Amino acid sequence: MFLFLDRTFAAMIKDMSRHPSERKPRRSKLAEVADAGAGPTLDLNRYVPAFVTFIANKLSNSATVLYQRNFGVNVTEWRIMSLLAIEPGIPASRICHVIGFDKGAVSRTLALMQKRGLVAIRTAPDDGRSHAISLTARGRATHDKVIVAALDRERKLLSCLNKDEQEILIELLRRIHENLGAVTGQNGS
Repeated sequence: MFLFLDRTFAAMIKDMSRHPSERKPRRSKLAEVADAGAGPTLDLNRYVPAFVTFIANKLSNSATVLYQRNFGVNVTEWRIMSLLAIEPGIPASRICHVIGFDKGAVSRTLALMQKRGLVAIRTAPDDGRSHAISLTARGRATHDKVIVAALDRERKLLSCLNKDEQEILIELLRRIHENLGAVTGQNGS
């Protein structure tokens, strides 16, 4: 082993003693850094998908902290609970469609929520292959506490807009939501 290291070290010294024009070009082990001005870049002050993503991530992360600390649920559980309060007895496929979550994530979250007594999952009476999911009394009580905080967060978020601007924003967001198929290849809402 020492003989190998000695030979390697000797070869490096020999290469370094050559005139720069005679040296073998050294390959950097680090990837080359691209010139920042080499191609197009996004204007993050105007690129709508970035705005939507940044806002959603920050809202989601802060909601999880607040809801977990005060109510024992995370934001994914809250989203499912809020939908079940509106549409009791729906199947998991409907939750996935409305919220835009992957089937696996919804199934895992529902299993945890069921274990904690927040939801009841029963075979759908009209279709034995699917399940009807509903809030339990405990789930509904938790929902009724979280919704107060959720609506307060919304009020604070929109406080920089007057009532007319809020309505315009909601209508514009609704139209964008309905147009998602233009980029996802799926139908809206």
